[in-house]
Amino acid sequence: MGIGASIFLIALGAIFAFAINANLGWLDLNVVGWVLMLVGLVGLITTLYFWNTRRRTVVAAPVRQRVVAEPVVPAQDDRVVREEYREVRRPGYPT
Repeated sequence: MGIGASIFLIALGAIFAFAINANLGWLDLNVVGWVLMLVGLVGLITTLYFWNTRRRTVVAAPVRQRVVAEPVVPAQDDRVVREEYREVRRPGYPT
């Protein structure tokens, strides 16, 4: 239920509770109005609660990368081999 539907239920309940003065015998319109206003208020509160939790932003720390390069080691056939080790640590892990 959204904000518009909640306000509609509150308004409809207020009309039934305060503006209509009819006696149907088996249905009390005052009670129906109060129930509709209560349901609209609960719907409005839950909608606003979920909107506030949805709008929260989480800022994550950037991933730190450490590159440990070992010295260049010559290999056979005049090729140069460079070994590299990458370590990636996620936020929250001990350093």
